[in-house]
Amino acid sequence: MKKIDLIIPGSKDKPITLDIQYQESDNNIKPIVLFMHGFKGFKDWGHFNLIAKTFVENGFVFVKLNTSHNGTTPEHLEDFIDLEAFANNNFSIESDDIDMVIQFIETNIHHYFGDKNQLHIIGHSRGGGLVLLAGHRNPSIKKIVTWATVQNLKYFFDYMDIKKWAADGVAYIPNSRTKQDMPFYYQMYENYLFNQEKLDVEKAVSETEKPILFIHGSGDIGVPQKYSEYLHHQNPNSSLEIIEHADHTFGGKHPWIADELPGHSKILVQKTIDFLRK
Repeated sequence: MKKIDLIIPGSKDKPITLDIQYQESDNNIKPIVLFMHGFKGFKDWGHFNLIAKTFVENGFVFVKLNTSHNGTTPEHLEDFIDLEAFANNNFSIESDDIDMVIQFIETNIHHYFGDKNQLHIIGHSRGGGLVLLAGHRNPSIKKIVTWATVQNLKYFFDYMDIKKWAADGVAYIPNSRTKQDMPFYYQMYENYLFNQEKLDVEKAVSETEKPILFIHGSGDIGVPQKYSEYLHHQNPNSSLEIIEHADHTFGGKHPWIADELPGHSKILVQKTIDFLRK
């Protein structure tokens, strides 16, 4: 198995870092999975590389990205070094970054034995909402899978004091893992208001004709399973899988030092692979 690390242009002159993991031994082209991390996440978080390895062993090319403004840098892939970029992030930037990676895949993935005509997308947590939008608007995406998805993107603002945010220009949310106060400029809310129609996850789900699989853990206290259930009901052709007692990260944590996936993640990956192979 090979892992190739790449840097491509992203939004507002910030780079997107991504990696492509694939098997080249048989020279056969394979279906592709593009994976999008969630809020305060990054492509090498926890057990994500082990998840990628499992997909590759099951005949997929696996692509993971760091969005251009997620706070990491090419030199620090697992640390939130660039908090100024993080503060300037918004949902439109993340959506544009996903589209840029899809365009890169369409043009270059044949070098890594990927079949651009079999491109699927997976998103975790907030990334779930973003891939539902991306899958709906990008014709090249064949199937969409969400892991512990949010119901919509406006949820983020439900916890904000909007008036104070507007007055101060910046708000902070603590990162319990890194002990950092993560800044958000008010432009994030302004961008959302201006682009609400483009960022309407529920509308995208109801309108898409592509196969969608929602997977959620019944023990998720951060993003309750009712969000996946709600979206599933917006599209009668979608599928829903609940993994009993699984938490928001399906047993994963950062750093992940074990050689095997946690039990709930094994179930998660297998359900996803079975869906993509149908």
